[in-house]
Amino acid sequence: MYDTDKRKLLSALSHGAIFFSTTLVSVGIPIAILLVSDDPVVKENAKESINFHFNVWFYGAILGALFFIFGWLVLPLLLLGPLAGVGYLLHWGLTIWALIGVFSNPDIPFRYPYIFRVV
Repeated sequence: MYDTDKRKLLSALSHGAIFFSTTLVSVGIPIAILLVSDDPVVKENAKESINFHFNVWFYGAILGALFFIFGWLVLPLLLLGPLAGVGYLLHWGLTIWALIGVFSNPDIPFRYPYIFRVV
C-alpha cells in the first residue's frame, strides 16, 4: 500500500513542473521523481509529464521556426500570433487539468490526450 498524500504530492510536482517549461530544468523534476520513486502511479505520472514536456517543446520549436521564417510578413504573423495564444492556453489548461486529475483520483495515472509518447 502506498501513501496517498505522498502520491498526490509527487504526481502534482511531476505535472506542475511544466509551469517552468521555459527552463530546461523543469523536465529534471519529473525525471528525478521517476528515478527515486518506487510508486508505480507516481512513475507513470512522471513519464507522462516528461512526454508532455517533449511535446510542448516540439510544438514550440515548430511555432518558433514559423515565426522566424514568416515573421517579417504581416499576414502569417496575424495567423501565428493567435495560434501561439491557443497553444499557450492548451499548455496551461492541460497542465491544470492534470493537476485536478491527480488530486481528485490519485490512484490512476493521468494521461494527456493527443500527445506523442516517447518515454
